[in-house]
Amino acid sequence: MPETLILDGNRVATDIKESLSGAIQSLAKRGIVPCLATILVGDDPSSATYVRMKGNACKRLGIQSIRLDLPKDTSTGELILAIRKLNADPNVHGILLQHPVPHQIDERAAFEAISIEKDVDGVTTLGFAQNAFGFADFPSCTPAAIIAILDYYNISIEGKHAVVIGRSPILGKPVSIMLLNQNATVTTCHSKTTNLEDIVRLGDIVVAAVGKPRFVKGDWIKSGAIVLDAGYNEGNIGDVDYDGCLLKASAITPVPAGVGPVTIAALLKHTVAAAEKLAK
Repeated sequence: MPETLILDGNRVATDIKESLSGAIQSLAKRGIVPCLATILVGDDPSSATYVRMKGNACKRLGIQSIRLDLPKDTSTGELILAIRKLNADPNVHGILLQHPVPHQIDERAAFEAISIEKDVDGVTTLGFAQNAFGFADFPSCTPAAIIAILDYYNISIEGKHAVVIGRSPILGKPVSIMLLNQNATVTTCHSKTTNLEDIVRLGDIVVAAVGKPRFVKGDWIKSGAIVLDAGYNEGNIGDVDYDGCLLKASAITPVPAGVGPVTIAALLKHTVAAAEKLAK
């Protein structure tokens, strides 16, 4: 078997970000700076790290980043009011509500408050529906990152059997839809799936999105499969047993430096596109 191809997310992310420089410069000539507003509710350290990473990525690219920190006892109504103020601000082009939010908040209601024109993370039901029909401006960023990696490495999706492990509304479900829209045959697995290992062994493309460290074992992967690990757990550990899957896969994303950097790049790409669209 040929040596396994390591799908370098940093390389893909750099390519995406470099492709945005022309659009950012063009907007600057018109006095427009793309602006991403990030909302963090509470003091979860992992969420704070993610928000900081996104802010730093914006700064390096010349995108303005506004960070709105709200206390952990914020109510759903208070959060929605803050989102509506950002919706009404013409200088804000994208809004990101960092997930998860504290338990007292109706997260779905908060997501739905984000204007579709500024839903750069693809979290609204309207954005999900547009993605299902194949014309979303801003699909969910991690699914968009997975497709971008496959595209960058010229990995064909059409006709392949894709097995997605996970069915969250901002990862498992939308990536299943996006693979289906590119003519893959898709099986979506979840916590109630029986004989999971046997189903995963059928996958030409396997997407792991379960949030459990090293959940997908090497002997679940058929020889030559393409493995995309969308998980990120404590200790820089993904959702697949990397060493075990590396022996079987023809291509695999590492953790870190796999899907994660491309997810951030997709967010920046969507923010620039939103600025262009709102500027017209």
